[in-house]
Amino acid sequence: MADSLTNLLYHIVFSTKNREPLIREAFRDELEKYIAGIIRNEGGILLGIGGRPDHLHLIAKLRPDRSVAEMVRLIKANSSKWVNEHHGEPGRFAWQSGYGAFSVSQSQLDALRAYVANQAEHHRVRSFQEEYREFLIKHDIEFDERYLWG
Repeated sequence: MADSLTNLLYHIVFSTKNREPLIREAFRDELEKYIAGIIRNEGGILLGIGGRPDHLHLIAKLRPDRSVAEMVRLIKANSSKWVNEHHGEPGRFAWQSGYGAFSVSQSQLDALRAYVANQAEHHRVRSFQEEYREFLIKHDIEFDERYLWG
């Protein structure tokens, strides 16, 4: 086959450092657009984004020649630099060191988009920590609670 054809969809979740509520409404829309631009510049497509003041959920279609780890590193490094330069105290805004990434089936994309778009509603009954644990368990990912929130 001359071309490689893929549809690599990911649900990526990460928190601000120490889960501090640093994502302010005053710049949330700009931050989301900035992150979309980072993904677009790497040949991907942001399909959904949402979160709360202490974390983000991204739904992204990524190129097969870009690893998830590299994409998350670029997103986090560039977006934290942007926030610090434009909307905060320099050096104050930071993301946690880790992240969660889950593969997404095309058949589940609409449901996931709705979930990500309605984060405020979901977190009225469930904390970020509870939500994140549930994702890890649902996707059969082993974890050690001692290292989960660093």
